[in-house]
Amino acid sequence: MNAPRQPTAWYRQVVAVISLHAMLKAIGTMLFIAVFFGAYFFLLKNPASAVTVMPLTWPDRLIGFEPRAMALYVSLWVYVSLPPALLATPQALFAYARVMACTCLIGLAVFYLWPTAVPVADIDWALYPGVDFLKNLDAGGNAFPSLHVATAVFSGVWLHILLRRFDAPRWTRWLNGLWCVGIVYSTLATRQHVAVDVAAGLLLGALAAAWSLRPFRPLQSRETKPAPL
Repeated sequence: MNAPRQPTAWYRQVVAVISLHAMLKAIGTMLFIAVFFGAYFFLLKNPASAVTVMPLTWPDRLIGFEPRAMALYVSLWVYVSLPPALLATPQALFAYARVMACTCLIGLAVFYLWPTAVPVADIDWALYPGVDFLKNLDAGGNAFPSLHVATAVFSGVWLHILLRRFDAPRWTRWLNGLWCVGIVYSTLATRQHVAVDVAAGLLLGALAAAWSLRPFRPLQSRETKPAPL
């Protein structure tokens, strides 16, 4: 008799899914980011009205400036590329992209209607070349809500769901959660956002993720392991 077929290891499943529609994923992600940045920087340089400086609160005073958090901050662009890479079908990709686009459009609409910026920090940025480059590129505007936080939370929720569907070990989900928390922390530690911006970003990202996953809830509730999205 033939031996029972062993289930495919989770990491082999991940590699197989990443290779599916690889060109669509790569080009789509790059185009999405490019279009977003075009709109973001246009609004940053052309505010429609007077810019409101966001208030500092106790979490901002509790979390000190940390230049080493810059690595976590820029890692967002790798992080947000992971969920679409782990989707198996064009239908799931387009569904994911639609809600991510809506999330970004909500943020951009707020930036247009209510331009905001973080307070000027009493820091000599020239002492920290990496952060100085970021400040010259993105001068702390378009602050509320923090789309850096919103897109990290949105991606983090999706990554958690996808890792569970691949039956990945628990440590991968812990790593995902820690990475997401690290990105959120970095927005405060690099002085790119204040706590009020972060709170709004957390809410926006969580609501968008919950909305985007509604069509997949019946799949998640099955006792048998569902196929990758």
